[in-house]
Order: sequence, then C-alpha cells, then structure tokens
Amino acid sequence: MKYLLCFSHLSWNFVYQRPQHLMTRFSNEYQVFYFEEPKLGDSDRYIVNVQGGVYIVELIITGYDDTTHSRIQNLIKKLLQEYNIENYTCWYYTPMALQFTNHLNPEIIVYDSMDELSAFRFAPPQLVQLEEELFKKADVVFTGGHSLYRAKKGRHHNIHAMPSSIDKKHFGRARNILHEPEDQADIGSPKLGFFGVIDERFDIELLREVSSKRPGWQFVIIGPVVKIDPDDLPKASNIHYLGSKDYEELPLYIAHWDIALILFALNESTKFISPTKTPEYLAAGKPVISTAIKDVVQPYGVAGLVQIVDDAESFISAAEKIFAVKDKECWLHNVDRFLEDDSWDHTFNRMNTLINEVEWVNQQNKNLKKHINHV
Repeated sequence: MKYLLCFSHLSWNFVYQRPQHLMTRFSNEYQVFYFEEPKLGDSDRYIVNVQGGVYIVELIITGYDDTTHSRIQNLIKKLLQEYNIENYTCWYYTPMALQFTNHLNPEIIVYDSMDELSAFRFAPPQLVQLEEELFKKADVVFTGGHSLYRAKKGRHHNIHAMPSSIDKKHFGRARNILHEPEDQADIGSPKLGFFGVIDERFDIELLREVSSKRPGWQFVIIGPVVKIDPDDLPKASNIHYLGSKDYEELPLYIAHWDIALILFALNESTKFISPTKTPEYLAAGKPVISTAIKDVVQPYGVAGLVQIVDDAESFISAAEKIFAVKDKECWLHNVDRFLEDDSWDHTFNRMNTLINEVEWVNQQNKNLKKHINHV
C-alpha cells in the first residue's frame, strides 16, 4: 500500500475544487490522508472520516502557544502509528504546514501551488519564507495556472504548469436539465450567474454598477462569503444571493442561466489565479463574461470563447451581444473542440507520471548508493 499525506489550508467540505478533484483520483493509487488546517477544540485530538475514498483528518488543538506545533506533530505521529504508515509521499497545498511537519521523512515531497497565497487577505507574514523552504525541499512542483508558473518557474528545477481542469460529464449535464431549483425558479430572466467563493477577489463595484444600470437583468450569486463583510456586498432587487450549494447541485442552477460570470477584481490576490469555473461554465454550454484575469484572457478570451470586459459599459455591451445571438451551435462546437482534451483525469495522469518519474530516479539513486557501499 502506498500512502499520500496531503496538507491543506482548505477544509474538505468548504468548496469542491482542485484538491478534491485531485485527491479523489490519487486515492486510486494511494491511501490518501487529507489533513485540514488545525482548528480549536476542547482537547488535542484528531478525527478521521472517509469521503470519496479519501481519509479526511481534522486536527483539533486546545489553543495556540509555544507548544502548538509540537502538539500537532504528536497528533500526526499518533495517526501514522495507528494506520501503520511508514513509507509515504507528502503533498503540500500550504507552506504553513511545514511548521508542524518538519519531523516527517517522506520519500517524495510534492508542492501543488494552486494560488499565490501570500497575496491573499490575512496571509501570515512567515508564508513567503516557508514557501522558499518548501521549494528547496520539494521533489516536484505544480502550479495552478500558467501565469503562476511563469512567476515561479525560476525557483525550482522540476516545476510544471497544471491549470485548473474540468469534469466535463458533471457540468455537461446542465445542457439537458429542465427542472429548476426552488430558490432560483421564481427569479426572472435574463439570469446572469456566478458561483464560487465570495471574498476579496470578488468585484463588488462592477456588480453594483451593472445591476443598477440594468435593473431588468437578474444576478444570481452562489457561494460562501469569507474574509469580507457581507454588508459590503451590493443589495438590490435584481441581485440574489443564494448561499453555498453542493458541487452536485451546481449544474441544476447553471442550466437556467443565460450568461455565466467570472466577477473578479484585478488586484494582488487575482494576479495569478486560474479560475476553475471558466472551463466548468463552458462545459455547461453557457456564454461567459469575465474581467481581464490573465489566465482567462489567455487562452479563453484569445480563442473567442469568453467575452473579456474591464468596466460596466463593456460588460453591458458584451452581454447584449450575447443576448442577440440566437444560434449558439457554432460557438458550442468551438467550445467542445477546445475542451476535448481537458479533464481532471488528464491532469491527474500528467501529475502521477511526473511523481512516478521522481520515484524511479530516487530508487535508482538508492540502488547506486548501495552498490557503491557494497564495493
């Protein structure tokens, strides 16, 4: 049995995204333990539950002090003993986890840099230094998009761009769904929708301005609000905040949208993002309007699959252009051709091949050392 210990800053049940897509697939090759960010509780302990073949580990501690990291280390040691884990790969989504995993001795270290975490609101000041340490330790590094790859490619000898991918079958269901969820069914048309985390990346002012200039258009916003005050979000009769939805439910909502939106402001926290929702919207067969996020402009905007806007006027113009198109078959054909080779299975296979190459090289080096010592 091969083991993979994944350390993430994201709770497994928060939003179904890159870590969940990849770890569920890696669970076919490894016994995957997904360690969530430690949280406060009544005692130092861990809780393990299995979802989608992945062992989700909640690390619970009583408080933060000088002993915190050593107490977390002890919890991890106990888990490894309980499950008889001796040889394993470590996979990091956050460099912060190095603070309580430096005692581990993995055979391979993987760093999947899905975002530029240091640019996010409330990022810990030690994050940059810890990432530099992780780059030195890692055997292979993946990035969540091409712009992030370009920014970091000089920092590691074995780094690869692995942009956000797609479960085409899941989102493709939206093309044939007739039933509409109750909390969206009474909302009029046209519907312009967004799903995702609503945080400091969300373009509040663009939504506020467009919704006020086009009061007949209905804006459906799906997702949790984090790190920003909900009271700062624009309120209007044509803006509908429906809260969080399960990943399985998303096609039911998207199916009835006229346009899907990538409403991200252009700031430090969005400089290197590669929104997973871009190919998901397209697979659902929905026209997309996006702000000028680099990894959306190239390749989706350049290919004519997504309308790129930079202010309320260009947004309105793009939407009206989309509404005027009655026959979308040609556009859909181009979308399907573009997404033909894009899948999380394909991304997983590429990653797994690169990890296996590292494993092979490490084994050859071990064999060489044994030979030299024997001689």
